[in-house]
Amino acid sequence: QLRLVESGGGLVQPGGSLRLSCSYSGGISDNYSIGWFRQAPGKEREGVACISGSDATTYYADSVKGRFTVSRGNAKNMVFLQINNLEREDTAVYYCAALNFGFLFTSKCLSFLGDYKDWGQGTQVTVSS
Repeated sequence: QLRLVESGGGLVQPGGSLRLSCSYSGGISDNYSIGWFRQAPGKEREGVACISGSDATTYYADSVKGRFTVSRGNAKNMVFLQINNLEREDTAVYYCAALNFGFLFTSKCLSFLGDYKDWGQGTQVTVSS
């Protein structure tokens, strides 16, 4: 069974940076497309960035463009989310999830949470002075 684990969250001041990591194992492929999502208290889970497992094509939510960068590590099964110029509104639990195997990776990779069956446990990001 595919297992995903996020790390790298923490408390950071506004304007600071964090790099979140997502490692995955146990699946039938080394090249899953990965989505990053976040959920703030009292709000619905929303997609922020996704990266293709085949050619590293990336897409971002409009709200994070220019501040968030998703990338794949040199090590297999590792994906990163670099977050710069953090804002208080970025406070949330951040999750990575694997696009269901066989699903086509498209520009709508953040639109349908149901396209992602396997999720990590999340990592808390708190932006506060």
